[in-house]
Amino acid sequence: MSESHSDIHILIVDDEESIRFTFEMFLRREGYGFITTAATLDEALKAVEKENFDLVISDIVLANSSGTELLKYVRSKGQECPVVMITGFPNLNTAAEAVRYGAFDYIAKPVNKETLLRFVRQALKHWDLEREKRSLQQENEKYRRYLEVVFSSVSDAIVTVDEELNIVQLNETARRWFSEIEKAPVTSLKQLPGEMASACLQDAGKVIRDGQTVREHQVECHNNNGEKRMVSLTAAPLRDEIEELSGAVLVLRDITMGVPVEVQEGERTSFHGFIGTSRIMQGLYRLIENVGKVDTAVLVTGESGTGKELTAEALHLESLRRTMPLVKVDCASVPEDLLESELFGHRKGAFTGADRDRPGRLFQADHGTLFLDEIGDISPRMQLRLLRFLQEQTFTPVGQDSPIQVDVRVIAATNVDLHEKVRAGQFREDLYYRLKVVEIHLPPLRERRECIPLLVNHFLRRYAEKLGRNISSISDQSMQILSGYSWPGNVRELSHVIERGCVLCTGSTIQIEHLPQELVKRPVRDDIPAVVTTRPVVEYGENDVDTEKEQLLKTLGRAGGNKARAARMLGIDRSTLYRKLKRYRIVIDSLS
Repeated sequence: MSESHSDIHILIVDDEESIRFTFEMFLRREGYGFITTAATLDEALKAVEKENFDLVISDIVLANSSGTELLKYVRSKGQECPVVMITGFPNLNTAAEAVRYGAFDYIAKPVNKETLLRFVRQALKHWDLEREKRSLQQENEKYRRYLEVVFSSVSDAIVTVDEELNIVQLNETARRWFSEIEKAPVTSLKQLPGEMASACLQDAGKVIRDGQTVREHQVECHNNNGEKRMVSLTAAPLRDEIEELSGAVLVLRDITMGVPVEVQEGERTSFHGFIGTSRIMQGLYRLIENVGKVDTAVLVTGESGTGKELTAEALHLESLRRTMPLVKVDCASVPEDLLESELFGHRKGAFTGADRDRPGRLFQADHGTLFLDEIGDISPRMQLRLLRFLQEQTFTPVGQDSPIQVDVRVIAATNVDLHEKVRAGQFREDLYYRLKVVEIHLPPLRERRECIPLLVNHFLRRYAEKLGRNISSISDQSMQILSGYSWPGNVRELSHVIERGCVLCTGSTIQIEHLPQELVKRPVRDDIPAVVTTRPVVEYGENDVDTEKEQLLKTLGRAGGNKARAARMLGIDRSTLYRKLKRYRIVIDSLS
């Protein structure tokens, strides 16, 4: 059987059983695998309702109906497969009517095997070509829309010039910047005064002369008002359709500390503590705004350091509960035997050490929001108690008989795959869906690298001010290293790196020497599988493991395999250490 024929779905409609049987036999012997037959229009309509066909073969004249009615119905359902009509009385009017309603062709009876198979092959080939054409059109349209979105979302200044350094095209940002240093219309880079124009002229001339890209570097410039602007400039060759050099394209980005990044109308550089201008962050801001106003449970997911607590704060501030308390509980940091009392409270004498009544976090969050971080770490008993609360909005403190009614919105967060824990029987499915009325997934920093320069400058300003240092910039090479690193600890890790740089920097610019060596020597790569087992003495090839994994292995070795001690030595929570061990597939099976 031909593989190309075996998955073809064909519908045969004829009120003569012998013709249906004969056509089906011809087609099956030819290798067509899915054949459906119908004796009446009603049977055919039911078949079309259930299935999408690649080809329909129908007699024009059916008992008490017409095959043309089937043809019109197929088209009304949006099925555009070819329809071949069979007629015992061929004439011009019959053909015209069939074509008018979209038939591929019609065959006059009697129909022999060769004629049937020839028309089937032609119809299916036509259908394949039509689908391929539409697919290409859709891809082209998708690509066109993608390019439009890309160019419409670019906040950098973009300038193209010809070989004579005449300006060919400017985007809106470039036009605005140039108007700040030269009010008159500008047609050539040679007309522009100032440091930025001089750098553009120099780089464009070098590109046109050498045909090579001038890599990103920083330029300090001033506008007509004397305001300082730090600009990152890159120039690249512009080639025509036959790959001949036709000019240069310049891309300028404002990286001035304390100056807002230019963005498209309606876009934001920050939102309730989040920093970023990428499309994925714009979507996140809108989602938080919309979900915040709806009083429902939310599950926040994402890797460690992506901002789950920040998300809970933003949701609370966007809600009608913003004037009421936002109470936070880190489920991973509270011992299991104390978490129940922490959440639900207890009465005096409920257990040893309970020397007074204590209201739980749920009571404290009444009319406000309760944020449960690391929800995936709670015990089965706590899962059941939390489920009952979500269902009834009541709870009973430890040592008390009567329940307490509260009005609390619950936001939960986790960096583990809760759905996988449900499948493994480690987390209640009913609680999972109660918490996940709406899910907000936070992107890792490596998926929004375009936000890194903005984040770097944000943290640079923060820590320079906090430490009282006169630090105003970061070198091109340092920024390149930061932008190329995969950031397994995400924004939190970036914040720590910049704080460290500000502590070590004695001048005005953070340089490579102020960055951690694991970033400088070799950035962490996501495409290197981690399959190393921790042992007393292990030799690693230079290209086998990344620097963070090496640090984990060395620290675990120094801690004698004690994970709690290793976590303290690394300055991280035990839950964070467990996640890193799982991420790098490190199995502690023999440490001395």
